[in-house]
Amino acid sequence: MIQLLKDVNVDWLARRRIFIFISVALLLAGLASAVGRQLTPGGTDAFNLGVDFKGGTVVTVRFKQRPSDDAIRSALSQNNLGDSIVQSTDRADEVLIKVAQQGAGSTPQDAAQVDAGRSRVASVLANLGPQAGAEIVGTEAVGAVAGVALRNQAVTATLLALVGILVYISMRFEWTYGAAAVIAVFHDVLVTLGFFSIFQWEVSLTVIAALLTLVGFSVNDTIVTFDRIRENLRLNRRESLYKIANDAVNQTLSRTVITAGLVFLSVLALVLFGGEVLRGFSLALFVGVIVGTYSTIAIAAPIMVWWQQRVEAGNAAGRTLPAKATPTSRRVTTTRSNVAPRNRPSATRS
Repeated sequence: MIQLLKDVNVDWLARRRIFIFISVALLLAGLASAVGRQLTPGGTDAFNLGVDFKGGTVVTVRFKQRPSDDAIRSALSQNNLGDSIVQSTDRADEVLIKVAQQGAGSTPQDAAQVDAGRSRVASVLANLGPQAGAEIVGTEAVGAVAGVALRNQAVTATLLALVGILVYISMRFEWTYGAAAVIAVFHDVLVTLGFFSIFQWEVSLTVIAALLTLVGFSVNDTIVTFDRIRENLRLNRRESLYKIANDAVNQTLSRTVITAGLVFLSVLALVLFGGEVLRGFSLALFVGVIVGTYSTIAIAAPIMVWWQQRVEAGNAAGRTLPAKATPTSRRVTTTRSNVAPRNRPSATRS
């Protein structure tokens, strides 16, 4: 296996307070942005939701000479409709243009709302020139109920994915490993959403798809590190979990950097050359890959070690009870009798 970094010996867990401070600062910045925008009278919403979530008007347009989708998007952007969605249909000469709600306080189902959206699109089509021969052949409203349903389904899908990850890792490793991995994934998703709130990038269904992709990417890196921790525990039973976790992060660091680096370069190409259609998707992955790699190295392992120390401390307290311990309790307390360096007897140093 290719290794860019060899013989790395960094005490990552010793810097855990610095890393946790950085994470908390990022989370609080995103929370402050979302709450501040939502509570400010006349301000923007917490997130810049796209047409898929807010609702709006869908206009069906037929052309004599159909321009490219990019030409249509450019014309929409010039008329302050840059957040609109352009989709092709099964007819080569038709296109669907989804426009967000036009006018404050109106609902997508209002006739005035539909007429306003239709009028805005008609003015854009007029700028395409007579050669395009654009004709509006249908207008429909996308209701707010549909937007709420899509939002709820997106949240449900994300939560179910996290629950599945927790169950899987708990079965393969221990429940403390699963809890640490899920906390790290939550961290990645929330920090990424914080960036979308701060910079008001548009949140669409493609962004939700990117967040689900991020969940899989982040937990995969974390599992690789946890698997190395489990292997090292079997080989070095006398070592503390603190040192074993540090060694595991260092041993998998080269693999983490190579994997994340290749993904980062691909996502960077999407950000620079993907265009407006993939902008939200690529930005979510761009931020998510960086944050996910950071959490794999600096967040997941320290949380797991801290939690396991608490479990081991409880098991150690149980050893002071009467000697009629069950076989299960004896097995648990003897697997790692020296979790932290300060609890390790000096006679067992290797």
